[in-house]
Amino acid sequence: MTFPLEQRLAGLFRAAQGIALAFVLAGPFPCAARDLGKIGPTYPIAEPDLLEEIQAILRQKEASGELARLQSEAQQRATRSIEAPKPIAGLSRATRARSHYVDPSITVSQPITDAQGKVIVPAGTVHNPLDTVTMTRQLLFFDARDPDQVKLAKAKVDQLGARLKPVLTGGSYMDLMRSWQVRVYYDQDGALVRKLGIAQVPALVTQEGRRLRVDELVPQ
Repeated sequence: MTFPLEQRLAGLFRAAQGIALAFVLAGPFPCAARDLGKIGPTYPIAEPDLLEEIQAILRQKEASGELARLQSEAQQRATRSIEAPKPIAGLSRATRARSHYVDPSITVSQPITDAQGKVIVPAGTVHNPLDTVTMTRQLLFFDARDPDQVKLAKAKVDQLGARLKPVLTGGSYMDLMRSWQVRVYYDQDGALVRKLGIAQVPALVTQEGRRLRVDELVPQ
């Protein structure tokens, strides 16, 4: 006689339950503890001795003056990394003059509301910052590691004065500030050059109406 598949599976399940119940009712299994011996070599805890060794090494380096030298070198590296940040990758020195325009408009992805929850700027609205804010200073991006670019930038600073904002893409802005006695900025992580589509430096950015004009200049 052939049983349906469901009945056969149910029978197997009941049998498995019976076996499990028999093991439970049998009570705890007898077990004996015995020494299995050493599986491998054993060692004493070494942390205290290791700390003492490290302290001894530090005392030796302090006595010899090496510790002070290492600290001084670390401070110099930290100071240098602040004064001369990592140069922006992907930029090259301009070999020919060229210009392009950038539309700084942004599209609002989510509605902007006031304190009462009233929508004041709907999602999808296109806003151009230049409609409400005027760019009062030109931006000059350049690499201070290139003497020709520094020379061009200095000439622009002398020509435009407070109407120009020098922005470095490489080199030490602190060195220039000490030399020029003018505030010099740094494009951290290249955020601005990417937004402005700058591939060559020096590059001068000015406002023309509702757009930004980018002129890549050739240093002499």
